[in-house]
Amino acid sequence: MTAVEYEENESKLMRKAKENPFVPAGILGCFAIVAYRLMKMKNRGDTKMSVHLIHMRVAAQGFVVGAMTLGVVYSMYKEYVLQPAAAQKALEQKTALEK
Repeated sequence: MTAVEYEENESKLMRKAKENPFVPAGILGCFAIVAYRLMKMKNRGDTKMSVHLIHMRVAAQGFVVGAMTLGVVYSMYKEYVLQPAAAQKALEQKTALEK
């Protein structure tokens, strides 16, 4: 198991949401874009159905890839910026107590 302990009855989605808060945002954004584009299907004008569906897929995929990218940047920030800063602060406090 990872360094973070989880409750036994906690779902996998909830664990992933705690580890990376951009997962639920990506899922919700994907569903929102698909729902919006399906509602706009009546007013698509003379655009072919296949082109409309391709645009919907590309928009939904783009949102999910963007959310994943933000999630990776966020996790790298936590791992490489916040953790070393906390470790440095703890080391400074330890050396101050020893003096």
